[in-house]
Amino acid sequence: MNGIKAVMLVGGLGTRLRSVLPSKPKVLASIGDRPFLELPVRQLRSQGIRQLVMCTGYLADQIESRFGDGTRWNVSIEYSKEETPLGTAGALKLARHYVGNVPEFFVLNGDSFLEIDFQDLMRFHRVHPDAVATMAVVRVENADRYGTVKVDSNDRVSGFAEKTGGDAPGLVNGGVYVFSQAVWESIPEGPSSMERDVFPRLLNRGVYAREQRGMFIDIGTPADYERAQELLRSV
Repeated sequence: MNGIKAVMLVGGLGTRLRSVLPSKPKVLASIGDRPFLELPVRQLRSQGIRQLVMCTGYLADQIESRFGDGTRWNVSIEYSKEETPLGTAGALKLARHYVGNVPEFFVLNGDSFLEIDFQDLMRFHRVHPDAVATMAVVRVENADRYGTVKVDSNDRVSGFAEKTGGDAPGLVNGGVYVFSQAVWESIPEGPSSMERDVFPRLLNRGVYAREQRGMFIDIGTPADYERAQELLRSV
């Protein structure tokens, strides 16, 4: 996939993980003998995506020190560093100039990992001419802590449901997206969230969902971090 770029959102504060990770950004949480962030970096490289942009913020220097220019992983890494917290969408907008020369690009949440065929996701995005965004979605047994994604019979996202407090299964956002350049018009200036501020604005313009059936790991809480350790020990 020559020429395709991937933006990795790695600037989160990770407040819910402070009890087990007091002095590191959560994307550097150890999974076995490597930092969690190395998993998606290796995954991207293995599928031919070698031009990466890391949107850093909290403890950014630790991430840059660990990954450098990417040579060790045979990728090229550039950094877009926020000086004040901008949220996921604000951080992406700050990095706009790194991906402004490509018609579409990948965006990944740095604190989750999804088994996915990136080429398939890009192909799916491109066969929908009105798609401004395509998100990878995953069916989970307990969608309570995520909120769910509503998808119609044409694979178009029709809405989002907030967390319900129940334990019902559902489709959730897998944290991997394809965006076309038209997305910038829907990202406000200043701090903003992809999930709360941008995707709702995009619904009338064209957001599609591609369901994935592979492993999904999120390290947002201590319980999920422990689950990630168990999952990766089992594969």
